[in-house]
This record gives sequence, structure tokens and C-alpha cells, in this order.
Amino acid sequence: MTLSSNSVLPAVIAQPGYARERIKPRVVHLGFGAFFRAHQAVYAEQLANEHDSDWGYCVISMHNGRQKIADLQQQDLLFTVAEMDSDGWRGQVIGVVRQALHLQVDGLEAVLEAMAQPEVAIISLTISEKGYCYQPASGQLLSEHPEIQHDIAHPLQPQSAPGLILAALRRRRERGLPAFAVMSCDNMPANGQVTRNVINQLAQRQDAELAAWVAQHVAFPSTMVDRIVPAVTAETLQHIEDLLGGITDPAAVACEPFRQWVIEDNFPQGRPAWEKAGAELVSDVVPYEEMKLRMLNGSHSFLAYLGYLAGYAHISDCMQDEFFVKAARHLMLAEQAPTLQVQGLDLAQYADSLIARYRNTALKHRTWQIAMDGTQKLPQRMLDSIRWHLAQGSDFSCLALGVAGWMRYVGGKDELGQTIEISDPLRERLADLVGNSHEGPERVLALLQLETVFGRDLPMNKTFVDAVTRAYLALLAQGAKTAVSELLA
Repeated sequence: MTLSSNSVLPAVIAQPGYARERIKPRVVHLGFGAFFRAHQAVYAEQLANEHDSDWGYCVISMHNGRQKIADLQQQDLLFTVAEMDSDGWRGQVIGVVRQALHLQVDGLEAVLEAMAQPEVAIISLTISEKGYCYQPASGQLLSEHPEIQHDIAHPLQPQSAPGLILAALRRRRERGLPAFAVMSCDNMPANGQVTRNVINQLAQRQDAELAAWVAQHVAFPSTMVDRIVPAVTAETLQHIEDLLGGITDPAAVACEPFRQWVIEDNFPQGRPAWEKAGAELVSDVVPYEEMKLRMLNGSHSFLAYLGYLAGYAHISDCMQDEFFVKAARHLMLAEQAPTLQVQGLDLAQYADSLIARYRNTALKHRTWQIAMDGTQKLPQRMLDSIRWHLAQGSDFSCLALGVAGWMRYVGGKDELGQTIEISDPLRERLADLVGNSHEGPERVLALLQLETVFGRDLPMNKTFVDAVTRAYLALLAQGAKTAVSELLA
């Protein structure tokens, strides 16, 4: 039996304690992925349960997630979130989603109408970095992206997320409705600024009057989000089914107990009282974003590439290796922390809390999952910090090894000669660069040709190229385990 509003669940499962019909879809969320379910939806659920909030969601998937939307529709728009740690699993049913659409199933008209409803005040996004069609090295619109090219030529039939948002804004403007705020919840530095860049620049290519209206009326608050949410597996779903007393929930998700949300308070048409559910509303998110992107996400990527190469399937497996633990902590405190703007926080305590979270053996957070989409992640997680060290003349050995680990990983073969399944929007370009270069220093120089990743400055910097090449040759000669163990010798 599948989860529904009529399901009889064990008493330990928290369920909506409010009248669901009172909840209005005042936020439209693009990207009904695991992270949204385990993070933003949980905050809204707490506000509805504890503070009489009527802020609910319409969720939209554009390309992927067709089955997940269908599953959600089949079970009265309910789904389960389970928190897991070494003490066990705890579950709650989320009821704040009031509408669910898939662009390719329900059609563009239904999606645009949902976004054009008068009560919609916020469009939020978890579409991953690649969904913004931007250049990670510069934060500007990737105008040659095929979907962007299409949306420039056909603005009323958008294919990209920026194009869809613009089409909805165009409809609201034509109807005399106020603009919604557009809130990115993806891991990018100044994610609000990136979102503003891509939408404003696309608008300028489409319609000068619309572009002027968007620039004047649309707010793009930045956010920092944090919660470790591993990819859902059959084992995860079975565990949740057991938790629900035999009720199945294919839209369920599991995550760590920790959650954090820092939000720039810039919502002209109003917002939920997120602070009542533990979010931090601030005037400037950037220092918090940098801290999380560099210390957490940067160390995560370091562990993902080098851990995968060393044969560690999960982040918690890496934490069983004392040298990986030492290297990750050194990366955070000696190479990332000095580059940060954040004030008044105990960064050593923050690093220790991250290591403790990484040790959570219940999470099963795969190194392969974190290694995905590296061309979109390296600039903000490692390369911006490296630029700081180059300017200061300081050591960045761990960061160099992390970059080299990515280069070794995208070579497509692990240390045993087994094929690595590369998941990256530039996968074909990576395969071309790898296939047309010899292993060794030539491979490093080939991959440095990716200007959207490395910019023009880093490939021209001898100190950077030499450091990454040394690290890469160490990985070839010694393997990842030994290279990490000798890093801090």
C-alpha cells in the first residue's frame, strides 16, 4: 500500500498537524529533487505545524523527475523525510506541497499559469549548478548553451530554467501582476547574483522593455543551504517502508539530522517566517556561502575524487582513513579558512563539526555522487581559494591535490583500470581532451584548456600549473592513498 492521506502510520511518525486545504502554493519551486524535499520543504512543514503558516509549494520538474512527480501525485502530494544517524532513523510526513507539475507531461501552459498565479510571491530553485546555463569561472550567462540559444530565438517556448522564469515574468507583467522574487538554493557563490546575471542577460537578448522591467522589479536574494542528502537507493526506500509500518513511499528521502539555511532578506512580495524554523535572515549571505562552499563543499570534493580513486565508496569510508581525515581538516583550516570573509565564527569548531558529520555511517553518501558535475563545482570550491593563495604567495598543496584528483578522475579509469562513469555537462569535451592527450603533464595542460572552469589566468600561472602537475604525477606514481598520506608528512 502506498502512502496517502488515509494511511494509518505508526505513532512515532510525525504527520501534518494542520488543515492542508488552508495551505496555499505561494512559492513555486523548480527542481523537485531530494535536496528540496529534505531541506526547504521541512522548514515550511515546521512553520505550518508550529506557527500557523499558510505558505505552501507548487513544485515543478522541467526535464528529469517525471516518475517522482507522478509518484507524488498518486499519494495526495505527501512524502516522507527520514533523518538518520548512528542512533537510528526518525521519520515525518510532509504535507506543504499543494500542486505538482512536470513540464513535459503537464505542458508549458499549465506550468506558466502556475507561476503566474497572483498569490505566488517567490520562485525558488534547486536545479544544480548546470541548470543555470552560466559560466562557473565568471558567473555570466553561457550564451552559447543550446537551451539559451533556443530561448533567445523562441522566448515564448522556453527550454531552460532562466527562460522559463522570464516567460512567467513576461506573463505577470502583461497581466499587471507584481514580480515574484527569484531565490536560488543551489551551491554557487553569490547564487542570487548569478541568477540575476543569467536572467537579466537573457532578458536583454530577448526584449529590451521586459529586461528593463525585470531589472527594476525582480529581487534575487542569495541563500546558503546545508544538509547532507545522499542519493535515494532501494535500500533507503525499504528502510523507510519499514519505518512507515509497511507503507511504501517512492517519493521518500533520507538525510542527516543537521540542517542550516542562511537567507538574504529581500522579498518585496513577502515571505514565510523562516527564522521561526531556525533559518538565519541576514543582509549579506556571501561570507556564509564562501565558508560553506570552501570548507564543506571543497573538502567534500577533495574526499570524493581522491576517496573514489583510493577505493572508498562513501565519505564515511574515507573517515576511517586517518590520513584522509587529517588532510580534509588541514584543507579546511590551513588552506580554505584563511581565504574567508566571515567574521565572529569559530572555524576550528566548524571544521570539527563537519568531520563529525562526515563520520555518520548511516548516511552512505557516495563519493561518486559528490564527484558529479565537477566542471561546475571546481571554481567556487577550490579555484577561487587557489587564486587567493597565489596572490598571497602561500601554500595550497591540498587544493592542488584536489584539482589533480579531479583531473585523474575525469580520465575515466580508476587505479585498477576500471571504467569510471563520468557524469558532467561537459562530459564529451572532457572525453575529447583526455582522448587526445598523453597521460602525464600533457593531460594536465589539456584539461587546463577548459576556460569556463579555469579562466584565462590560471593556465598562464606557472606556480599553479607546476603545483597541479606535481600532484597529478604523484597520483600516477603512488596512487591516491599514498599521495594523501604523504601530503602532510
